[in-house]
Amino acid sequence: MKGPESRRDILRTAARLFQERGYDATSMQDIASALNFSKAALYHHFESKEEILQQIMGYGMDIFEERVVEAVKAIPDPEQRLRACIALHIGLVLSGHDREITVVLHENRTLPHESGRAINARKKNYVVFLADLISQVQASRGVRTPAVHPQPAAFALLGMINWMYQWYRAEGNLSEADIVRQYTAVFFQGAISK
Repeated sequence: MKGPESRRDILRTAARLFQERGYDATSMQDIASALNFSKAALYHHFESKEEILQQIMGYGMDIFEERVVEAVKAIPDPEQRLRACIALHIGLVLSGHDREITVVLHENRTLPHESGRAINARKKNYVVFLADLISQVQASRGVRTPAVHPQPAAFALLGMINWMYQWYRAEGNLSEADIVRQYTAVFFQGAISK
């Protein structure tokens, strides 16, 4: 293994192991064994398990910002932008392809303060983005004194969507489209209404 491709392979493998076993229960030896090479070879690419986690979370946030935030910014109507944001966010959380997203959600408090500062700043930017968007939708609907303030509404929306990785099963009786429709209805009939 060598170069950037091998680093991505290491991160993908580590993300899978962190998702399956949890960060604390996964050792550098576990990661090396899953990749069929020595622990020394793993340390050649990364200094620590913490560095691997930090890289996975950074990459997970890159995916999220690209596929959700950037994807909706060009939608002029705030309500349609928020609806698209909800659908894309749900799609990303339910996607089995991007284990980095699950690691970002599940291992949220694992990184030490210094390492987690940049990731947490990016997460906070999304909360601000959502709260502002919710405020725009409330204003466009003529809601002068909303029953739910935009910031708690943003946190509630994030909580609903981000927790799905804990209970959702693709083989279950709810499809992604069902969840998008139902979560959007719950949110728009509660947080956005007069």
